[in-house]
Amino acid sequence: MTNYHSVGVIGGGSWGTTLAHLSGINNNKTLLWMRNGIDEINTHHRNSKYTKDYVISEQVKATNSLEEVAENCEIIIVAIPSHSFRQIAYKLGNYVKADQILLSASKGLEQKTRSRMTTILVEETCCKKIGVIAGPNLFEEILKGHPSATVVSSRFNEVIVKTVKAFASKNFRVYGNNDVLGSELGGAMKNIVAIAAGMIDGLDFGNNSKSLLVTRGISEMCRIGDRLGTNNSTFTGLTGVGDTMVTCACNLSRNYRVGYHLAKGKSLNYICENIVSVAEGINTCKVIHEFALEVGVELPIIRGVYEIVHENKDIMEVITSLMQRKSLWE
Repeated sequence: MTNYHSVGVIGGGSWGTTLAHLSGINNNKTLLWMRNGIDEINTHHRNSKYTKDYVISEQVKATNSLEEVAENCEIIIVAIPSHSFRQIAYKLGNYVKADQILLSASKGLEQKTRSRMTTILVEETCCKKIGVIAGPNLFEEILKGHPSATVVSSRFNEVIVKTVKAFASKNFRVYGNNDVLGSELGGAMKNIVAIAAGMIDGLDFGNNSKSLLVTRGISEMCRIGDRLGTNNSTFTGLTGVGDTMVTCACNLSRNYRVGYHLAKGKSLNYICENIVSVAEGINTCKVIHEFALEVGVELPIIRGVYEIVHENKDIMEVITSLMQRKSLWE
């Protein structure tokens, strides 16, 4: 079935561009807001800086006007890094109307407030139909047409139904659920686990170590999710296990690369300046660690990543400490 929703995507990085392309191939008129590369999208249908030489749907038009997106799009997806998310949401709030659908596609938490991205959308705009897109979504595999899936979460079924219609295609399946908090928490915490996965590979450990990390990482998601009131079944789905598996297994993941190069002896400053520009897990591990301390939830892996990344502790010392913990109960 052909859909004709007008879709807007805020953010011209790899994921934002991919989302715009997915909308475009469904014959949706799609606006992609970006700061740079506008002419390349509109003339050559490519975004070489972020999505290599993959052809982007001709239904996608790039713009640098948030007002244009707000005036023309029923569904607007914000795919901006967490550190600048509020600033962009505030500006977008000057133009959107209350009945528009806003979705976050950003997997992080705001450092100062610990706010989730959907919370920021509520605070900075008049929109009530809010949701989140999350899941195991490596852009290159999607652009190659490999079978992939994502999850749209919202309290409003209308948001889910319209987003599914706008994005689902023969190679891209879209599931829906109502656990916004769980979907956002899983998407944020898997970045921390991915940093640890990079360390494991950087130390030349094997599959047993990676399996241990992933399963216990999911356990920590469930533990803090219990305190916050999420549905733990969310963490066994695409936004938990699925997203964590793919991010921990892929050396293209920015968070994975942070951990890998830390294990190879590079400093965090060097990595951020020369290898990885934005890795959400660096900030997220600090936010989650501090929150866990306040509410009394024990998250050993999260704490270990925090100690390595923010306190410059020795990786092997932290791993030894984790392996020798007194508690043996799952």
